[in-house]
Amino acid sequence: MENETTEGYEIMTTASIILAAGEGTRMRSKLPKVVHPVAGKPMVWHTLKAVEALVDLPPVLVVGFRAKTVMDEIGDQASYAFQDEQLGTGHAVACARTALEGKADTVLVTFADMPLLRKESVQGMMALHKKGDSPVTMTSYIGEEARGFGRVVRDSAGHVIAIVEQADATPEQLAIREYNLSAYCFDAEWLWEALMRIPISSKGEYYLTDVVSLAVNEGYQVESFMVEDPDEAIGPNNRVHLAAAEKVMRQRINQKWMLEGVTIINPEVTYIEAGVQIGQDTVIYPNTYLRGSTVIGEGCEIGPDTTIIDTLIGNNVKILASVLERAKLADHVTMGPYCHLRKGAVLEEGVHLGNFGEVKDSTLGPDTKMGHFSYIGNAQIGKNVNIGAGTITCNYDGEKKHPTEIGDDVFIGSDTMLVAPVKIGDRSKTGAGAVVTQDVPPDTLVIGVPAKEKRKLEKSD
Repeated sequence: MENETTEGYEIMTTASIILAAGEGTRMRSKLPKVVHPVAGKPMVWHTLKAVEALVDLPPVLVVGFRAKTVMDEIGDQASYAFQDEQLGTGHAVACARTALEGKADTVLVTFADMPLLRKESVQGMMALHKKGDSPVTMTSYIGEEARGFGRVVRDSAGHVIAIVEQADATPEQLAIREYNLSAYCFDAEWLWEALMRIPISSKGEYYLTDVVSLAVNEGYQVESFMVEDPDEAIGPNNRVHLAAAEKVMRQRINQKWMLEGVTIINPEVTYIEAGVQIGQDTVIYPNTYLRGSTVIGEGCEIGPDTTIIDTLIGNNVKILASVLERAKLADHVTMGPYCHLRKGAVLEEGVHLGNFGEVKDSTLGPDTKMGHFSYIGNAQIGKNVNIGAGTITCNYDGEKKHPTEIGDDVFIGSDTMLVAPVKIGDRSKTGAGAVVTQDVPPDTLVIGVPAKEKRKLEKSD
């Protein structure tokens, strides 16, 4: 291909192929192996993140088994090639040829079931490839656990001469402790031609690993970038491996946030998924689960015993032993223990929720207090409202949900039932045990079952 030039400098284009077509039978699952989550994201997502910033074109994901399931997880973060028949890793890479031939000088090849491979390791391999003259550069690691990887065979001078798959290795080769990590960097034109020369294996497959011996036979000295952290080689083949990968990823994530100024009291029992964001000087207490796209501001105290999912949290918020799902909290909110915020709950600045409070599809205005044992659903509540213990918005009539509106500076007495649709005017009050079935005007006290106007309220009230 002809490379573009700028002011006399040649521009080299790098592409990426990620192999994600396999079934993963040892997972004993109806799902493709690569969509099983590690730290809340599919394995393939982690592999994509390791390479996407290093390449000039959208990564090409080679899919096969239940391709739509994999594509639904990744969407437009990648382009796609299809391997209709499972004929080996060499064949899988060849399936991406049409998408990339003539568009890139260099091609990275990685595997979607290697979620712990770091971007830094891929960068190291790319730098080594750039310095050498071989059309292929690989990665390897030295360890005691084979994990099914092929063995890196070297000659007496220490030069790589072949990769032998574990299933085909001799007893002497099985004793080798240098393993192929299955990440490669290729000169694109050489790769496309070499793929056509891979011999078929005894299993009827074309192994990508055989391109190493092809390069050696052509007189090239193949280099391997040595990955120092053996955890990067954990490629889950079953649920035991998946748990091991989860543990390592969780340790990485927790360490990242601690180095960025977040206090995690006990990292061993703190679970933070890959998509979460946390501000400085926030403290995370034990047995806390932060999941999905949750964003937490600065100076917060979260937990213990708290689960937060897809929730936006402001600064200086305190949450104790509660569950939050798809909610939004402004600054200086306090809540817990044993509160539950469900989808659409919005707590504005300074709101306080006491124990056993539940909010769904409702907004609580600034400085509103909801003491304990109350349920608020489909409601719009103003500022500086006091919601007494045992208050219930009766929003569902068996067929439809109805809204409740409460104005500013309202006092809702304990055990009040607000039978929606209903509106409570500014500065009004309900007596303890009231069942409110009609709108209440501003500055009015209502009591009883059903609630009736007791009197108009003066400022002294």
